[in-house]
Amino acid sequence: MPKKRKTEEREYDIPKLLPKRKTKVSKKGEQKVEKPSQNQHGFVPYLPSKVYRLIEPGPVLLVTTGSLADGTHNVMTIGFHMVIQHESPPLIGISLGPWDASFAALKKHRECVLTVPSVEMASIAVDIGNCSKDDEDLKESSKWERFGLEALPAGKVKAPLVGGEHVMANIECVVEDTKMVSKYSMWVLKPVKAWINPNMMPGEGGKMFHHRGDGTFVVDGEVLDLKERMVKWQEFQD
Repeated sequence: MPKKRKTEEREYDIPKLLPKRKTKVSKKGEQKVEKPSQNQHGFVPYLPSKVYRLIEPGPVLLVTTGSLADGTHNVMTIGFHMVIQHESPPLIGISLGPWDASFAALKKHRECVLTVPSVEMASIAVDIGNCSKDDEDLKESSKWERFGLEALPAGKVKAPLVGGEHVMANIECVVEDTKMVSKYSMWVLKPVKAWINPNMMPGEGGKMFHHRGDGTFVVDGEVLDLKERMVKWQEFQD
């Protein structure tokens, strides 16, 4: 008989995410292991510190900062971001902290580009996220050269667009609000210009990929069209 695939067992690694069992010592000196509550109306416990894996973020993005004109442009990878507001104006929040080399550039120029890579760029995006422009082996080159990325002039900001056939879109942004930066490293950005690759439209040839928070990713799949049922949201439908 063929061996059973272990994919389902490793899918969520539930045992690792369940709360650890507590050990109590009785009056007689005997150790007693307390079992965590195993069932709550059909649900089992899950570590609160890992809930970010359950609330899947948007697609993996590249963020470019600095200035293309003076050669200070940089690129990094992020997975934590969110849409804050649809319009008037549209707003996007991204998590980018002082541990990132791009933090100083974003603070100085107050603008950046959010790039949406397609799944064909997944490995490159991960590799970009595993290195910093301050790394010793990048002193003589740059991440742009190392990963063969094309930096293109943007329309309204100094940071460059990322070019290439597998780039789905570029969103030029300016910093709108920094009130949450010092406490949460959360920047509120306002898109001022956007570009999309007509050959890589979402759901029409282009597939985004989403980090699940544990080194695995989910790739866009079947599109579920429920526009007719969303009667209160038709103003946002094309």
